[in-house]
Amino acid sequence: MSEENRRFLLAERPTGPVDEKTYDLVKEPVPSIADGEALVKVKWISIDPTNRTWIGEEPTYLPPVAIGEVMRGLGLGEVVESKNENFPVGALVNGLTGWQDYTVVSDAMPLMLVPPEVKADPATLLGTLGMTGCTAYFGMTEIGEPKEGETVVVSAAAGAVGSIAGQIAKLKGARVVGIAGGPKKCAWLVDQLGFDEAVDYKADDWRKQLKDATPDGIDVDFENVGGEIMEAVFARLNKDARVALCGLISGYNDTEPPPGPRSFGNLLINRVKLQGFIILDYYPRFGEAIGQLSEWVGEGKIRSEQTVVEGFERLPDALNMLFAGENTGKLVVNIED
Repeated sequence: MSEENRRFLLAERPTGPVDEKTYDLVKEPVPSIADGEALVKVKWISIDPTNRTWIGEEPTYLPPVAIGEVMRGLGLGEVVESKNENFPVGALVNGLTGWQDYTVVSDAMPLMLVPPEVKADPATLLGTLGMTGCTAYFGMTEIGEPKEGETVVVSAAAGAVGSIAGQIAKLKGARVVGIAGGPKKCAWLVDQLGFDEAVDYKADDWRKQLKDATPDGIDVDFENVGGEIMEAVFARLNKDARVALCGLISGYNDTEPPPGPRSFGNLLINRVKLQGFIILDYYPRFGEAIGQLSEWVGEGKIRSEQTVVEGFERLPDALNMLFAGENTGKLVVNIED
């Protein structure tokens, strides 16, 4: 076992993208454990939009990371020492590990043991068969509730959550339109994931593309982006449409709050249901979601893509990659040397 624990500590709250001043990289001794605890060697770290919201000044569904605290983040690791029978040595653990090599866990923490029978690569365990997949599953099935023949629009559709959410809508018989950045990602959505149409938001005519792709309006919006894209989608929502508000990534690096959407009149007239959701609310039902997702993956009905970054020191760079749209599918960092 390494005698060193690398940790990224929050040094200051950024304005805009994170930079070299945002974090301090420190090296500390590996922590010891007490009765009821276990030591986990973190091997993979998930990069998610919520990482950016956690280091702002305003509380979200969790308090902001305090200055001097380890950066909050989801990770996958292996139990290497244990004084808790619920965390046996050798078990894989998935949960809030933080940006560090080692973390101490106990029964009081919301961590999941990966069932030994689940055989998948680490990126999939953090993505499709982890919190990412659960987010897509519950947001689409519980809030979006797509019906056969309806039109579903997914923004950030080439991202980790959006790519899974769109495929779930297809399995429910919906016509699915993805919004993504660039011809390559749009082609991937249609050719590889089976989306019916894709809208390139980086193209000058993206509004026309959206209109042409949704000639009969939109019944379900799985919203990950916010801003002008969300506003354009809202303007095309049909009567009794549903909006699963998952994220607003377009504004997470903004120094000023974005202007509110001007399409709320359409939501009123068409009796649209808009519901925000936080995936931790569904934590007791994660087993249900992962079981169904595992079945779909095993049957080849859901495909996943991963963008892997190598190296612990590249964690801040990877976070900026996410907001620059440089990933396809799930973005993860392999921190093992």
